[in-house]
Amino acid sequence: MESPFIGHLQEQPTWVLLLSFLGFLSLLQTSITLLKWAYAAFLRPGKDLKAYGSWALVTGATDGIGKAFAFQLAHEGLNLVLIGRNPSKLRRVSGEIKARHPCTEIKLVVMDLAGDLSDGIRRLEEEIRELEVGILVNNAGMTYPQFMYFHEVEEELWEGIVKVNMEATTRVTQAVLPGMMKRRRGAVVCIGSASSVVVPSFPLAAVYAATKAYVNQFSKSLYVEYKSMGIDVQCQIPLYVATKMVRIKQSSMFIPSSDGYASAAVRWIGYEPQCTPYWPHYIQWCLAYLFPDFILNSWLLYVGNRKKSQVKKLRRE
Repeated sequence: MESPFIGHLQEQPTWVLLLSFLGFLSLLQTSITLLKWAYAAFLRPGKDLKAYGSWALVTGATDGIGKAFAFQLAHEGLNLVLIGRNPSKLRRVSGEIKARHPCTEIKLVVMDLAGDLSDGIRRLEEEIRELEVGILVNNAGMTYPQFMYFHEVEEELWEGIVKVNMEATTRVTQAVLPGMMKRRRGAVVCIGSASSVVVPSFPLAAVYAATKAYVNQFSKSLYVEYKSMGIDVQCQIPLYVATKMVRIKQSSMFIPSSDGYASAAVRWIGYEPQCTPYWPHYIQWCLAYLFPDFILNSWLLYVGNRKKSQVKKLRRE
């Protein structure tokens, strides 16, 4: 006797069955994606970072995410090459790391990434020539001092943003890669930004967002070029982190401290070519996709103009 359920299916039009099947496939794909993300965010162990090499190099290491990365990498047992433009800040950070991790060897390279890079890159290449630099964290970044329309941005400012975010990232990576290629192992981490990936535009910070789009595409392309050589290249996409750069002092669930972000970030090194390590940031990213571009664009422009007005008001007072 034929099952009533089978008979009911046979009575349905072909297009209804096809849509039902496609809906099931879509639901299955979404479920698999969510399960994979949950595993990576909460259960997947971090890689043995010392397997890449005994040294890690961090740019922009005197404050914020870069400083927090340096502490996390020292905690993982790696020696450090720290790059910054302020020698006293570099020495202070080095002393703080040494106090917590006495066995960590630390080399300091003073370099203004917004200036002439030629001499600094030569000194960096000489400094790391005999070192087994297995991890590079391209963290140094520069942005606007406040939200600004493009015509208000002075040439010196936007040139500095381009210099630090694009040229310095490119040059430092090119200086470190040959050693990784020789050893057939290494990991490069570039700190991108939600301003170039998560939202459709980032008004009132156009140059900054554009340079971070370069960082993202640069990283993903290098991932393809060097994967077969044992080098893992990754672009991390944070949203807001409580740092001096973005002028946020108070951390929260959705805005982590630099230490909170770095703690999550080191667990993702060596995996996907693009990732958002701090899991509440990923939730925010998913929520952003629920809104049409024109709504997000209007909201971002409104928020930027409101903050711009607040800064002007404070200056008048």
